Amino acid sequence: MSGQNWTYGNYLQLEELLSLQGDERGISSDEMHFIIVHQTFELWFKQIIRELSEVRNLLSQEQVPEKDIPKAVEHLGRTTEIFKLMGAQWTVMETLTPQGFLSFRDGLGSASGFESFQMRKFEILLGLKNEDRLFGMDPIDTFRKLAGNSDNDAAILSDLEQMASNPSLEESLMKWISRTPIMGSIYASENDVESVQNYVNSHLAAHKSMGELAAERMSGYGVSDIEKAKARFNSAHESAISFLMPEGKLSRARASLLFIESYRELPLLAWPRKLIDAVAELEESMVKWRHSHARMVERIMGRRIGTGGTSGVDYLDKTSQYRVFKDLWAVRTILVKSDSRPDLINPSFYGFNSDNVS
Repeated sequence: MSGQNWTYGNYLQLEELLSLQGDERGISSDEMHFIIVHQTFELWFKQIIRELSEVRNLLSQEQVPEKDIPKAVEHLGRTTEIFKLMGAQWTVMETLTPQGFLSFRDGLGSASGFESFQMRKFEILLGLKNEDRLFGMDPIDTFRKLAGNSDNDAAILSDLEQMASNPSLEESLMKWISRTPIMGSIYASENDVESVQNYVNSHLAAHKSMGELAAERMSGYGVSDIEKAKARFNSAHESAISFLMPEGKLSRARASLLFIESYRELPLLAWPRKLIDAVAELEESMVKWRHSHARMVERIMGRRIGTGGTSGVDYLDKTSQYRVFKDLWAVRTILVKSDSRPDLINPSFYGFNSDNVS
């Protein structure tokens, strides 16, 4: 193949690609525009699945080589830019007028973006849980019903079920994060649990003190109902305890995440921090993409029932509340100021001399 003298058209298979828009059906410019935009989304979905699979596979290794983390960050960065591009692509759809859409909408029948198996595939790959979806629905159920229609539909179902049986990106990420050395203590080493628990206890003490000081300042400002304010700070502290020790059991993964976010300046944590930031940026770009989708649909078709029978815009708005990497967002709520965090133990382990750490 490498020695073949490709033409531009042959290499990109343009003849086949440009025959897939339905010209033979005598479609309007509006409908062609609608088809091309959605076909473009599906092409990008294919690339997204490839990029995220690469990251998941890198992080799923029992021992992740340090050189693989920059690769993972690059894959995540590319995926984020794809979502940003797709978010901007909705503005092209917004050139379609409500009347222009209505002129061919009935021809869609029950066809809906809800049936995009590639979207379901990358959601499963990311780690979006069924219980976090609207109505706790099973995203594969639709494709189980379609599987009997053709060999192709059966293959799609098999592909989705295979993806669901594998570890998700979220699972692989948190497993990798959980192995972070905390206060110089190596994962699964002797006394590691005790060392990590001591760190968590020290952080929680600082968190509680920070809330108490904030309540005192509010009292000095003349806040009308200081008791309610104190109750909110107490509730926030209880939430911090529950986050780090769910059901009273220490979560090393969350403690590791807290340690990385609290000591972001440590050289040894530079790439873990970049990876976490890249995942957070990716999820943010996905949320914005979903929100832009909802606004585009509202602009073109108002609040009509969707072609797939969903509630339309209301459904899309609720999907923009989906979060996969919840711990990455939640940990920000329990951080303390740098001068209040626990003193770093064994700073040289992380690439700092003791006199460089404040």
